[in-house]
Amino acid sequence: MDTFRNKKNLWTLYEKEVPHSRFCDPACGVSPAEKLSPEHLQLLRNAFTCSKAGLQTQEHKLKGSNRGTSEERGLTFEDFWDVLKSVIGPNIEDTWSKRFFDEVDISCTGQIKWQQLCSYLLLEYTERQRASIPTAALLEAQPQIRHCSHNKREPTVRVVAVSHPPPLRYISISKGGQITVWNSSLHTLKTLGLAGDPTEEVANTRRFRGWTTDAVYMGNVHRIAIATDCRDLRFVTISSNCLLEEIHLYGFRSVPTCLCYWYDVQSLEQPPLLLLGDEKGGVHLMWFLNSSKGLFKKPSKRDKGPQRIFFQDLGEHSDMVSYQHIPSIHQEPITRVMFEPSTNVIMTSSESDTTSVVFMNVSLKQEPYIWKFKQGAKCFDYNTSLQLMVTGGSDRKVRLWSRYVTSSPVATLLGHHTTVLDVAIYQHVGQIFSYSRDAELRVWDISTHQCLKVLRLQFPCLQPGRIPEHGNFPFLLLSPPLPDEMQPHLVVACKDYLAVLNLSEKRRGGGGWLTDEEFRTEFKQGPYLSCALYNPTLRQVVTGHADSSVFLWDVETGKRRLYILNAHGEEVLSCMALDSSHRRLITGARNGTIKVWNLLNGLNLHKLEPVTNSEVTGMTCLHDNHLLAVGWSQCITQYSIAGDKDLKVRAETSWKSNGVHKSDVLAVCQCSALSVVATASYDGEVVIWSMETQKPMLHLQRGTQARSALPVDSILFLQHRAARKQLRNKGVLVSSQGGWLCFWSITGENCSYGHFYAPEQPGERVLSLNSDQSKNTILISGDTTGSLQIWDISSYAMDIQLEATCEQPPLLQSWRAHKRALICVEVLAVFDRLFVLTASVDGSAGLWTEDGNHVGFFGQEVTWNIADPGTYHRNTRNNLREERRTEGENREASDVQSQVPDPTSRDQTSQEEWCSEASSTRAGVNDHEQPQQPMYPCEDLCQTVALCYERRGVFEDIDHSNRC
Repeated sequence: MDTFRNKKNLWTLYEKEVPHSRFCDPACGVSPAEKLSPEHLQLLRNAFTCSKAGLQTQEHKLKGSNRGTSEERGLTFEDFWDVLKSVIGPNIEDTWSKRFFDEVDISCTGQIKWQQLCSYLLLEYTERQRASIPTAALLEAQPQIRHCSHNKREPTVRVVAVSHPPPLRYISISKGGQITVWNSSLHTLKTLGLAGDPTEEVANTRRFRGWTTDAVYMGNVHRIAIATDCRDLRFVTISSNCLLEEIHLYGFRSVPTCLCYWYDVQSLEQPPLLLLGDEKGGVHLMWFLNSSKGLFKKPSKRDKGPQRIFFQDLGEHSDMVSYQHIPSIHQEPITRVMFEPSTNVIMTSSESDTTSVVFMNVSLKQEPYIWKFKQGAKCFDYNTSLQLMVTGGSDRKVRLWSRYVTSSPVATLLGHHTTVLDVAIYQHVGQIFSYSRDAELRVWDISTHQCLKVLRLQFPCLQPGRIPEHGNFPFLLLSPPLPDEMQPHLVVACKDYLAVLNLSEKRRGGGGWLTDEEFRTEFKQGPYLSCALYNPTLRQVVTGHADSSVFLWDVETGKRRLYILNAHGEEVLSCMALDSSHRRLITGARNGTIKVWNLLNGLNLHKLEPVTNSEVTGMTCLHDNHLLAVGWSQCITQYSIAGDKDLKVRAETSWKSNGVHKSDVLAVCQCSALSVVATASYDGEVVIWSMETQKPMLHLQRGTQARSALPVDSILFLQHRAARKQLRNKGVLVSSQGGWLCFWSITGENCSYGHFYAPEQPGERVLSLNSDQSKNTILISGDTTGSLQIWDISSYAMDIQLEATCEQPPLLQSWRAHKRALICVEVLAVFDRLFVLTASVDGSAGLWTEDGNHVGFFGQEVTWNIADPGTYHRNTRNNLREERRTEGENREASDVQSQVPDPTSRDQTSQEEWCSEASSTRAGVNDHEQPQQPMYPCEDLCQTVALCYERRGVFEDIDHSNRC
């Protein structure tokens, strides 16, 4: 294992994660980190470091403790409460003090020391500082990318959006004059090439022989204006069924380099304005006086092709267009032009050191604002409500400027390694996007000036060591307000590729204490549940979801108490466990990472070293807080989390588990009374391990051919039986395999103590088992149809059963709790009553009485009082039962045959097939080195794939009878 570590540093899995966010219930009160001032901390330090009594001080002196200061002492809760009242004030609440004490005393020693308090506060302050930094508005790690095949390998100069009439369409204009219309999914709808000079007509075709420089969408007249280096403007009509070049305005004195268009949305009769910046640093303004009838005067007779208008003849169209030219604003070509209608200000930029950015009034009666900085601005963006301008250029710096201060920037953002090609202000979340020539996108926070995310866009045209070609305007930002069906997004163009990145519609923080209104929002059923458990100490239910979120629910009311988003970045949570004090939650993910969390405040206490980058399928915490983790590594890995002060905890490889399992380990369970741990694997084998020797002592398996064995989905120790001497030789271990529940003895002479098929429907599987561990009178099984069964096992598996006469125990209750497979069933003892927790891959977790009455689903709008049956939601069971009856009728009508025998009418042959004799090997018999696992044959590989899908919650989408 050490060799494996040296070959690959798996700690980097944590570094690549999306940061997690935690949100706590405001009812918990003010956080200690917020309530304690520096003066309070100094007083607390004095209270901790002073001696408890004069006798103790004298005693230390007699023992030779001459260190100059009194020794640190621990405080019990009563002492700590007294100290808090003297430091903060006498009106401090005892519930808040108790919670504060418990959050620090995470190991439940009953005392806290100053060092513990410092560690807690440091972690809390660090977490809150991180949480104050918002999350980047990008919603995915990599965008959707499409190839502009009609560009003929030329870069896209500009992308514009056409949203009216719906649906949304994109229009891209290539450098060679190719116009492509896309739908919202980036599929090509239409294409058009700009027309060439009519004097060059050859074989009835004309080819455009120039380069486009910019394009702009004229929304009120449904046209696109395209500027080219042929010193002309092209006007292309856009409609739902038409793409036509209509007008060709040629003969400008200089090349137009950038465009801007404005029209008054509220008053369409107001003349719209088209602005052109040119290569000589001047600006051209065109007001279209009667845009509802057309842009220019229509010709008396229409020739074939677009209407051609010579720029010098523009005066003949004075009734339709008003023209103004402002020359020599810059000494270099204008790179951007914008218009601010409320103040009639034209904003232009260039790569000039002396006139980098200029804000000037259209009337020219006011002195312009001129920004000067080295190498000028290749791009800029301005936001009126924020009075903020952002610039980028060849010096690779992104600068933030105040509207009325030209002498120095508000901030200079460093990080880009090549020229900044475009910038955009996303005001809705207070962030800035910047994009450089090496296809690197950066997201900046406006308020803190911090870089929130760096994303290297993986365009297929990128080649190592080469800078890709870009157009002059890579960005298209669509931000609110938008139509209801549209989501904010950013389109980025690189050579002949387009990328679409979806954006968040609201500011996303790192977490913290929310307002009551924010926290009380109704919980919407989201991604499927992958794991769940009950915490009897805190009386909370913990659910883990596929989107890497963790939710804590109050079992007495069903209210949400705390939730953590992106607990393992974007990896699916695969399993969870509690530490021995039930104050810490351990979560495992599909990429092999394991984390430890404080259940009282959501702080991430530890990150455990991954041994592989494959799935962790099961964990169990021993009484001394030594954690055992299993998974697709096929080994047992141990971690010591007992009072560990480091954030990172190294893996221990003391267990002799290498080569014992020949397949992926799917489950683990411990029995402290017998000092054993059981692990179960995909090939149907259950291995019993000794905690003392950390070696295998017993192998259990149904069937003699491992290749044909079904996976063991769940294992459960009956703790009450194992703790009693007269019962520990009986059936104390239950395993679930292909829907069959098998009872095993660990210390008896014969291992097999009975088995039966649990699901009502044939061909199903039991994914979760549980029992009332204080008595072991009932066993609960949850299957892949969403149904659970409660069995009376008070006298079951007490005697060895013959294979041919295996009988099932009495069935006390059975009902369908969810529409899809149950991944967790658990018995809860609350107020001296038994309840049943169910969690399903359908994304919901519910609570039921032992008689099958539905208490409710966690997160529902109306909460319950577990002590008051009048608040229960009893009708759910009847609705699901009716759905189940309908499904059964449909199944009978379709006459689907199952491969699994009916448990109520199985003959001798099926019994021999399913109830093969268990093979056991005592300790020392099978200690020799095991061969490596062979490659899966077709059948086993297909079963593996099916199992992977089943564990990801798509049971209904797989045909189990024909996997190959």
